[in-house]
Amino acid sequence: MLEVADILRLHGPAYREKFGDRMLPSHRRAMQDIETCRTESRGGQVYFCKQCQAQRYSYHSCKNRHCPKCQNQQANEWLKAQQSLLLPIPHFLVTFTLPAELRALARRNQKTIYNLLFRASSQALLQLAQDPRFVGARLGLVGVLHTWTRQLLYHPHVHYIVTGGGLSDAGRWRSARPDFLVPVKALSRIFRAKLRDALKKTTLFAQVEPRLWRKDWVVHSEPVGSGAQAFQYLAPYIFRVALSNNRLRKLELGQVTFSYKESASEQLKHCTITAQEFIRRFLQHVLPPRFIKVRYYGLLSPAQRQLLFKARQLLSATTSKLKRADLKTTRPLDLLTCPHCGGPLTLLSPLAPRGRAP
Repeated sequence: MLEVADILRLHGPAYREKFGDRMLPSHRRAMQDIETCRTESRGGQVYFCKQCQAQRYSYHSCKNRHCPKCQNQQANEWLKAQQSLLLPIPHFLVTFTLPAELRALARRNQKTIYNLLFRASSQALLQLAQDPRFVGARLGLVGVLHTWTRQLLYHPHVHYIVTGGGLSDAGRWRSARPDFLVPVKALSRIFRAKLRDALKKTTLFAQVEPRLWRKDWVVHSEPVGSGAQAFQYLAPYIFRVALSNNRLRKLELGQVTFSYKESASEQLKHCTITAQEFIRRFLQHVLPPRFIKVRYYGLLSPAQRQLLFKARQLLSATTSKLKRADLKTTRPLDLLTCPHCGGPLTLLSPLAPRGRAP
């Protein structure tokens, strides 16, 4: 099967030669990690099958968060860690999108703009929800940053899983309507104003066209079911990379073809671009080092866990009533078996790293 690593190994050297003086260190590191992931250059272990007298080599992964081969198993671990956050109420998915006019600025100043995007969107949602006309309470939010479209284009946005209710200032639980959280038009205006005010405190504000602050911004909200369903829905977003290997179709004559689903019709489409353009699109979604892409606010903030405990008491939902089965996980990995006969493999010895990338 064709992998992103294959494309980087074959066309990465030419890309680095052409753009090396402009590449970020994080982009260089991501390329190197993906190219060497699960290859002999990283070392590993050698196993032996007694049934068919065959050996199997298992190489170490790179563990880079942008590698398509290293993120599949982490969703289960994250889901297990969210048990204490579950509330037996409806939840909503709220998405804030950065306007197109700000994307070039965001690409050049990723850490600053991404942080402001989180701050402005979370504050806007928490503020509007406090209005007694809507919820009149402090909500709980879990947000994850995404920067891509299905065709790998640059499109920064934040998805929030939001509790369908919260604690009022008087310490009482107030529920949102089953199919309505807050008005998105009002929410988008508050979001726009908060991001504008935050940018004014930086040197970047002068680079933004004034007409942007008069334009309508895009915010979307929809119900997504119970707490368990909501977190199950969000988990793949958290550990998804810009493009998985199973979407790659072919690499031929310097052209990469990958599949995607069209947003409007959900029909399967194919996109063919040069390998150089593919690498450029892929790398623009590599996040700054140590950037936190998953954040918690309101009732779900680590600093407000006492309020979450109170909310659970008011909802008569003890930890014992939140079954671990509510968060479904995929089947754990089986013991290593021989690819030839299916028999169990026995570890023979470790393998030392060998040289550089293949």
